[in-house]
Amino acid sequence: MVKIRLTRMGDKKSPFYRVIAADARAPRDGKFLEILGTYDPLKNPGELKLDVELVKKWLANGAQPTDTARALLEREGLIEKKAKPAKTSAVKKSKSE
Repeated sequence: MVKIRLTRMGDKKSPFYRVIAADARAPRDGKFLEILGTYDPLKNPGELKLDVELVKKWLANGAQPTDTARALLEREGLIEKKAKPAKTSAVKKSKSE
């Protein structure tokens, strides 16, 4: 499966990320298929530069974004916001029962 995810670049304490398409089994900073853009979280607000056509191509071919990548793509309006599941209240039973 192909994932759209972030790979870390930059120095210690100054992160910079590439948005990439990579095989799900590849390590975070390892082999990737294609660079889709960059993300700089140190700018206020975080600066995201994407090749929109490449992102749409990979999504159309079935690539699944990670949670962080999904949030960034939603912010740019490339994908629809995913409905958040309703929180359920789990009732713990005491040992005496």
